[in-house]
Amino acid sequence: MENVAIFESPGKGRGLKATKEFWAGDVIFAEPSVAAVVFDSLADRICHSCFRRQEKLQKCGQCKFAHYCDRTCQRAGWAEHKLECSAIKTHGKAPNENIRLGARILWRLDKDGSMMSDTQMVTLEELEDHIADMPEDDLKDFKVDIHNFLDYWPRSSKQHTIDDTFHIFGVINCNGFTVSDQRGLQAVGVGLFPNLCMVNHNCWPNCTVILNHGKIELRSLCKIEGGDELTVSYVDFLNLTEERQKLLKTQYFFDCTCEHCKDHVKDDLKLGGLEVDGVKPTEEQVKEATDYCFEMMEKMEKARLNGNYHEVVKISKDCLEKTEPVLADTHIYQLRMWSTLSEVQAYLQLFDDAADNSRKMVEGYMKLYHPNNAALGMAAMRSGVTHWQAGEIEVGHGMVCRAYAILMVTHGPMHPITKDLEAMRMQTEMELRMFKQNEYVYHSMREAALKNKPMTMMQEPRNMEEGVKNLFHRRK
Repeated sequence: MENVAIFESPGKGRGLKATKEFWAGDVIFAEPSVAAVVFDSLADRICHSCFRRQEKLQKCGQCKFAHYCDRTCQRAGWAEHKLECSAIKTHGKAPNENIRLGARILWRLDKDGSMMSDTQMVTLEELEDHIADMPEDDLKDFKVDIHNFLDYWPRSSKQHTIDDTFHIFGVINCNGFTVSDQRGLQAVGVGLFPNLCMVNHNCWPNCTVILNHGKIELRSLCKIEGGDELTVSYVDFLNLTEERQKLLKTQYFFDCTCEHCKDHVKDDLKLGGLEVDGVKPTEEQVKEATDYCFEMMEKMEKARLNGNYHEVVKISKDCLEKTEPVLADTHIYQLRMWSTLSEVQAYLQLFDDAADNSRKMVEGYMKLYHPNNAALGMAAMRSGVTHWQAGEIEVGHGMVCRAYAILMVTHGPMHPITKDLEAMRMQTEMELRMFKQNEYVYHSMREAALKNKPMTMMQEPRNMEEGVKNLFHRRK
């Protein structure tokens, strides 16, 4: 860890600073987890060793809970699962993900001690647990987990003090990091990474975190000078300042004093009105359209959860017909509407409309997000595929190239999603050349390609908030 050093960050406590210069896309450090577990809801769909999503998984023959790709993954995960397997059999069932993670961490501590690797900069005992800051209702749920953990913890394992147990669960509660699947498209579990816990928050950070081949990577988003503090964003910048402040206070127990919070940077764009020829709508008109859009978003989400996707399209179109002439293209409610609508339309194979709405979404994101924000890159990738599906090859290629440039910084060239994008970029570049040479041949080739669907992304639409996730896993 010669690239970073622990220091006292003014107003924040301990943090990490760079000890050398970095450029956008550099890996500052990589770190394996102390322990990681699959979410309860995905326990039978994700490999418990490599965290890959597979259609057919092999169940552990002993506990009947853990699932693996094959015997190779099962052998690779046995060192971590061995004690867990016995505990689940004895207990009669698997406990929730927080308890399973807490148990794996304590078993790891018993085996390897406080410093589990040469690159670990801080012990788990030194990490903040913020138990004293928890609201009463959260503390009650927290104590239920502790009680259930004590029932689950084997008598044959080392017995830990109640204070030590509370501390580990407190650390998980405020420092657990979401673990994604192999392509980085879905959060599938939670793990603990001690060095990452030392990286402080900034709403406009100079670093991002990505899971790559089983390790988290802290990657620079811009040029960083030696001595600069390293920061990541714990929450989505698309939220208003007041919403970010509330999330940070309730979930991470601090008040953010970054420049973007102090100056409410871009809040005016996020709830702004559409200016046409120098004329803006009145504040009353903007408020009325905002309230209406929020109301329709709730109805749209209810229809989506019920799988009524045609109703989602109808609600969204009716809403946008009224709000688009009033609200700015950076208005966050309208952006969320375009995002969900475009995803649903792509799922329903309404590609022309999906492409139009995804383009509006990306254009709005570009005015709000950091130019190397991973959420912007993923949105551009989705929009590029949607434009390709709609036959708009020039716009599609441009979107794919934009996404590739961003993800080369945020994910790096070896990440599976970047490799997918590279293949897309080469394909759309080839098709664009063909299109410019002979449109008839291009459209004939495209029809054949669509039958094979080499770039399809028409999975079932997700929750509108799921596209951009918080960095750190939060207890439900």
